Amino acid sequence: MTIINQIIALYLKGGIMMWPILLLLLIGVAVIIERLWYMHRIKLDTAEFMRDIRQAVLKKNIKQAVEMCEQYRGPIATLLKAGLLRYGRPTEEIEHAIENAAIHEVGQLEKRLAWLATGANISPMFGFLGTVTGMIKSFDKLAAVGLGNPAAVAKGISEALITTAAGLIVAIPLQIAYNYFIQRVSAFVRDMEISSGMLMETVREVGGER
Repeated sequence: MTIINQIIALYLKGGIMMWPILLLLLIGVAVIIERLWYMHRIKLDTAEFMRDIRQAVLKKNIKQAVEMCEQYRGPIATLLKAGLLRYGRPTEEIEHAIENAAIHEVGQLEKRLAWLATGANISPMFGFLGTVTGMIKSFDKLAAVGLGNPAAVAKGISEALITTAAGLIVAIPLQIAYNYFIQRVSAFVRDMEISSGMLMETVREVGGER
């Protein structure tokens, strides 16, 4: 029997609670793939990008700086563009535009991560619920056949252990992935704060605010 066949056999032995656990796994894998692709697309050399933007602003070539922001996807370019489009206006208005853009971009960074947290928290609960139902079946069999047929009792115990293991097997990688993405989001937020602060300093340096 191949490994795949063994996994399928164990899955079927796990009972009905294996279905929601499988669903949580599939959702989690889909979210992980989508978030990895998204964060790969918005990856940016922040130091080099900010150096180019600063040079353009120091030359008061705001149009060039905006065009540079439009060449990149991601939160940092979006924040800087929002501030540059209000170049020449009061500082409070520039900062307000950057803050509004930041709220939207953080929401995009955190998009769908709640599914990972939910899967990591709920899949063990389904596993434990499967454990309870499996033990109930075991005691029902025990009451029906007595101690003379341990195989009938063992089936329910097997179901109980399989669902517990399945819930934990799903929860652990989902929790690791969630922690990883949260760390990535925090890094992006830190870069956003630094970049927006550098932009405001440069704007003040060239007198681009009122």
